[in-house]
Amino acid sequence: MATADGVRCLYMRGGTSKGAYFLAGDLPADEAERDDLLLRIMGTPDPRQIDGLGGAHPLTSKVAVVRRSSGDETDVDYIFLQVGVDEAFVTDKQNCGNLLAAIGPFAVERGLIPAGEKTTTVRIRMVNTNSVATATFATPGGRVDYDGDLAIDGVPGRAAAISLDFEGTAGSSTGALFPTGRVTDEVGGITVTCVDNGMPTVLMRAADLGLTGQESPADLEVDSALGQRLAGIRMHAARLMGMGDVSTATVPKLVLLSAPNHGGTISTRSFLPVRVHTSIGVLGALTVGAGVIAEGSVGHELADLSAIGTRFSIEHPTGHFDVDVAVEPAGEEWLVTRSAAIRTARKIFDGTVFPRPRL
Repeated sequence: MATADGVRCLYMRGGTSKGAYFLAGDLPADEAERDDLLLRIMGTPDPRQIDGLGGAHPLTSKVAVVRRSSGDETDVDYIFLQVGVDEAFVTDKQNCGNLLAAIGPFAVERGLIPAGEKTTTVRIRMVNTNSVATATFATPGGRVDYDGDLAIDGVPGRAAAISLDFEGTAGSSTGALFPTGRVTDEVGGITVTCVDNGMPTVLMRAADLGLTGQESPADLEVDSALGQRLAGIRMHAARLMGMGDVSTATVPKLVLLSAPNHGGTISTRSFLPVRVHTSIGVLGALTVGAGVIAEGSVGHELADLSAIGTRFSIEHPTGHFDVDVAVEPAGEEWLVTRSAAIRTARKIFDGTVFPRPRL
């Protein structure tokens, strides 16, 4: 728990992200006090986060807060908090499917959930979007086993598989899979698809922005003209999605699509919304999949959908991310019938973190 000497913390990698995991009871109940503490723990604001746990990138400046669920439908509640790097903000306006991968193991490590003798299943309420994910992972002898033979692109080495099955992700932040009521819209002079299968996202053809879609994250980030144009598209699309003014929010995300080049289904470059993801997030991948499968959407004609039913392989800057996603027409709407992914996680350290003194 929080003391004058520090705060109990478990630092973990979840999927292709990394963050600080806390029990809710170890943090202040008041959100303003909690957020101030987390900024000092992570070393924000500072582009290097030199005086805290943050890794100088949005993918490594994340926090998970976990508590036992009060009801019977789920086992634990998971609140995701994105902490700014060079800007002092803490926001709960989005979810994180990568940190989600380590929530089940964390719940066992902290004694919230008893471990099974072979495997353990944890039902997780994702508080940010009030949706549910079920995590299943290996616990031989009643202990979490992080070792295994599954490799995921964007993470060196191999680790134990963690199965994630999602419920209620479609429209979880905006109210509908296609929140504008249309599969495509015209925004900023180009055709876009606004979609939300757990992560509000604006899909665009890279070619419509004069790009190949194979550019590196670094090259995309230094293109100031592109950044300004994307910022305008994001603001306009967010209003169409019913999200209002998102100038201080991290959603919706922006994803550039191009034809696959390495045997996948579709190629992506994902904006966070300013920095470019070195891979793609779990819920971002499920959202891209749902959006591209729908006929008439941006990316549908670019995608190789020949393997749909067995896998949806999303190409990203450091490899592939395979998800299991299925979408079916239901009258004038679209219904998501399956959203699942396989990730890995690892416990990095367990101990006490000492926050920076107040500036």
